[in-house]
Amino acid sequence: MSVHSARRAAPVALLAAALTAAALTTPAAAAGDQARTADRDRGHQRTLAAAKAVVEEGGAPGILVQVQDRRGTWNGSAGVADRTTGRERLPQDRFRAGSITKTFIATVVLQLEAEGRLDLDDRVERWLPGTVRGNGHDGRKITLRQLLNHTSGVYGYTEDPGFQKKVFGPGFLQHRYDTWTPKQLVSLAMTHAPDFAPGTSWRYSNTNYVLLGMVIEKATGRPYAQEVERRILKPLKLKATSFPGTRARMPQPSGRAYAHITGDDTLHDVTELNPSIAGAAGEVVTNTSDLQRFVRTLLRGGLLPRAQMTALTTTVPMTGAPEGHRYGLGVYAQKLSCGKEVWGHSGGIHGSGSDMVSTRDGRHSLTLNVNGDAGDAQTVVEAEFCG
Repeated sequence: MSVHSARRAAPVALLAAALTAAALTTPAAAAGDQARTADRDRGHQRTLAAAKAVVEEGGAPGILVQVQDRRGTWNGSAGVADRTTGRERLPQDRFRAGSITKTFIATVVLQLEAEGRLDLDDRVERWLPGTVRGNGHDGRKITLRQLLNHTSGVYGYTEDPGFQKKVFGPGFLQHRYDTWTPKQLVSLAMTHAPDFAPGTSWRYSNTNYVLLGMVIEKATGRPYAQEVERRILKPLKLKATSFPGTRARMPQPSGRAYAHITGDDTLHDVTELNPSIAGAAGEVVTNTSDLQRFVRTLLRGGLLPRAQMTALTTTVPMTGAPEGHRYGLGVYAQKLSCGKEVWGHSGGIHGSGSDMVSTRDGRHSLTLNVNGDAGDAQTVVEAEFCG
């Protein structure tokens, strides 16, 4: 089925489902359902208002939000999924979730530790001999734990000026379909000096998680994407989540992604790109419902034994981040303006900004996606948990 025919069929399918539900529901039950829906909507009015402001005041094309709490599941949206057709964003829409990939990767590494197949205090050199070398980098002095919590000091390849020009700047339109191997990305990082000596400070580095993807493959004999699928996606039935590798097109249903290119005022459609630019640091495609199930299951201990849960949630200060932000192993904690603490991860990649946050007990969670590079989605998180 083509993209256009899929778009035409979707409203018909939704209408048929609604008619079937109505036919099978008694008037009393229907009234009860309407009352519960109204109650859920009232409980998230501030969240919806904040989401609308991201579009109307912040300039984002569209935003998609899902909340799960004691009232059930609430879906909200504003703006459009496609600026050409005007199609609204739908709860089932898939999107690129960028660095939320790191939470999946960290979970697999911790599972491998629980199985005795590696140790978080193993040196990188043990698994990837000779890989982290050059300009002061030394894998013999860096542990897997330091990769996981960004205290390794390894230079982030996405900071390289040439890479930025080609991938985020004027070269994007020409190079958007280029394939980058993990080895190429790490080698690029090695042309720079480390940010600091291992364990002496904190700085976010995408190279850390590219290396962890390589470690997973070395420890299991399978690509990290296969391990994530086998260990997380299939058991949790996360059918909308995928690791596309080098595939540039988005699976359906999905909207479009829009971004400005550095030095260019035009808002470009950047939906199609080769996600190997991010790899194990940020290639995942998913939707709000799958992220909900993942983060709630993870924080409730459904994916990791107790010892690994302790490791996951043992945090270090995030240099340069707002006060109250602390990084664990592929997750971080943040103190909101009202004093509440939430856990999760955010993610950004061309024209797509996502967030996955939850209370530590997994009982109140929010996932969202903005299909552009404008607007402050943190206001939506604040509205939901502090409103």
